[in-house]
Amino acid sequence: MPLTAWSAHPGQAQLVAEVAKDTGKDPAALNALLDGAKRQQSILDAISRPAEAKPWSEYRQIFLTQARIDAGVRFYLDHQALLEQIGKKYGVAPQYIVAIIGVETFYGRSTGKYKVLDALVTLGLYYPPRAAFFRNELKTLLELPDTQLAGPVDTLTGSYAGAQGWGQFMPSSIRDYAVDEDGDGRIDLKNSLPDIFGSVANYFVKHGWVSGGLVAARAQPDAAAKVLTVKDASPQWTIEQLEAWGYAPLQHLDPGAASSLQTLQGANGPEYWFTFKNFQVITTYNRSVMYAMAVNQLAQAIIEVVHAQENAAR
Repeated sequence: MPLTAWSAHPGQAQLVAEVAKDTGKDPAALNALLDGAKRQQSILDAISRPAEAKPWSEYRQIFLTQARIDAGVRFYLDHQALLEQIGKKYGVAPQYIVAIIGVETFYGRSTGKYKVLDALVTLGLYYPPRAAFFRNELKTLLELPDTQLAGPVDTLTGSYAGAQGWGQFMPSSIRDYAVDEDGDGRIDLKNSLPDIFGSVANYFVKHGWVSGGLVAARAQPDAAAKVLTVKDASPQWTIEQLEAWGYAPLQHLDPGAASSLQTLQGANGPEYWFTFKNFQVITTYNRSVMYAMAVNQLAQAIIEVVHAQENAAR
């Protein structure tokens, strides 16, 4: 059926032309897919009120609940052999794989109700503030081979931002970092635990994860501590330098370790944290410093209980 003016999304013809040129896919089939996608006002509403707008004291309470920790412990123990096998292969501590999945989808329980195609059409073609990013993700989704998706494009569901699977991968992350860990010839981030775990671990490694490296450690400023302007989580000072500026570690740290210093608004006032390369890696998953800290603290809470149970069983 030819594309009619009333059904076309803004920019659809150009997008189809680009995808067809890059992949050789049939323009009629691409137009049919896009014609079936709908602009969703609820998606535009959702992106305007992200959880990251909250202070750390409130944000933390979303993810560091006892229910999420307990479910994470059960999830870890239920899949311990596979998690530890993949953790060893990639050099990523398994609790961080679990914590990412725990924060993103409550261990696979809430992978998103929106059609991925609707989400990316809505944000890529109807949301000017971030249209360039989401249009690129929409283009990537249309270009991905069937073997890299959990099902037909028009059946995929995910978050309001178009992320899918237990680890909530955007199309470009599926293209660049997802792996066929179970070797069945398909990357399935919805139904294959090896693919899900392996893809999260591979994502970390490809972004520079340091095997066995620290993520974050508390810092205690003195009254005359230098006020620092920190733009992101990139390690830019040594612990020794930060100590000289008035920030004391509350545990033994390598004085020469590269670190950043993050300030979060906790329930009892400002919290100061030394953060390391692995913390920065988590922020590539989600740019929010609070997100990275939530993942870190959930991972620590889970592994602490797992180790306590293992020790009690000995």
